Amino acid sequence: MIAMQILQNSLRPIWCAASDTSHKPHRHPPLHLPLSSSLSHHHFLSAPSRFSPHVLFASPESQLDMEVTTETSSEWAMQDFYTLRRDVEAISERAEEIRASAGLQQLEEELAALEMKAADSSFWDDRAKAQETLLALTDVKDKIKLLTDFKTQVEDAETIVKLTEEMDSIDTGLLEEAANIIKELNKALDRFELTQLLSGPYDKEGAVISITAGAGGTDAQDWADMLLRMYVRWGEKQRYKTRVVEKSMGEEAGIKSATIELEGRYAYGYLSGEKGTHRIVRQSPFNAKGLRQTSFSGVEVMPLLPEESMAVEIPEEDLEISFSRAGGKGGQNVNKVETAVRITHIPTGVTVRCTEERSQLANKIKALSRLKAKLLVIAEEQRASEIKQIRGDAVKAEWGQQIRNYVFHPYKLVKDVRTGYETSDITSVMDGELEPFIKAYLKFKFSMTLSKQN
Repeated sequence: MIAMQILQNSLRPIWCAASDTSHKPHRHPPLHLPLSSSLSHHHFLSAPSRFSPHVLFASPESQLDMEVTTETSSEWAMQDFYTLRRDVEAISERAEEIRASAGLQQLEEELAALEMKAADSSFWDDRAKAQETLLALTDVKDKIKLLTDFKTQVEDAETIVKLTEEMDSIDTGLLEEAANIIKELNKALDRFELTQLLSGPYDKEGAVISITAGAGGTDAQDWADMLLRMYVRWGEKQRYKTRVVEKSMGEEAGIKSATIELEGRYAYGYLSGEKGTHRIVRQSPFNAKGLRQTSFSGVEVMPLLPEESMAVEIPEEDLEISFSRAGGKGGQNVNKVETAVRITHIPTGVTVRCTEERSQLANKIKALSRLKAKLLVIAEEQRASEIKQIRGDAVKAEWGQQIRNYVFHPYKLVKDVRTGYETSDITSVMDGELEPFIKAYLKFKFSMTLSKQN
């Protein structure tokens, strides 16, 4: 009771001061609170608040910081906008130059002529010629569409720049959209420029890549497996239909050989320069002492041609055909019956092997088709009018034959021996980033062709 009275006396001046603004004496009724409630109220009134002032109210210093941050963000946004505007101007000029050099008006005239030819009543009298005309028609249509798309994308980016100039504040979302348009358009223009360098009769076709482990034992087989992954990753990034159709595993690690099929326009044209010996230098993961090891793998590239397009007759006496059991998955017959087929063209020594089909006959047909494609390419490269005029062109996966060196140790470097192009970003290369090497080789090949003509 005494404690209650003391508490009431101590609280009375506070409440009187809060309620009485005239400073006149004011009597309050006695306060009847439980002791626990009174103590808790007293504790609440006497204890400091748990909400700190800087949470509820912004101090002048924090307001200043916010203003500085806002100004800095605005400055960065303006810089991004100015950079974007310059990029749009540059890409617009580049796209216009490419459209002009491609001869858009001439392409439209060519399209009209081909459509008129295709509409002729006697068009299908010569089926082979009709197919050739339809392919040419598709090519011209695709090229015109691509050139039109370039202009549309440039206009989209220019529209975003104009909208941003008219707005009171900068929309970073719009800037990102324009930046993405420019990035993708640059890639498309690069690809178009590369296709202009491709003029071979089979450059527009798909591709078949054959990888074979060479000198270097288990390290070479592991290296062949790394190359297989590199080309598969490249094909996937180009959005080609990529399939590993044959793979012969190594005893300890890696692969002895593998075959990849890539279906898509210009796959062979892009990859034709990959033909040759690829050399790796690294610390061997298969050597207990971790010594530096040099290994080699051979890469063959041929066009993926439809059977009807290969009017090639090879005499039976020029072929050596052997059969063996195919390893790996593929059904009951694969490991019990001799389904794998190996065909050698005796005059040239060119050899192909096919194991992916389940029957011996299917493998023989596919192997013969690949052999024809390979001989056609060699004939075209050697400017031979007939198959019997060509000479052997086998890739030797050994020292002194390499077209590209991949050095992992003691430093990192990938260098193309033919073009001199090099990069230290070996991780990206092994992940399928081959565009700089492909572009450098196609330019090198084009310049060599011009010099021969002159």
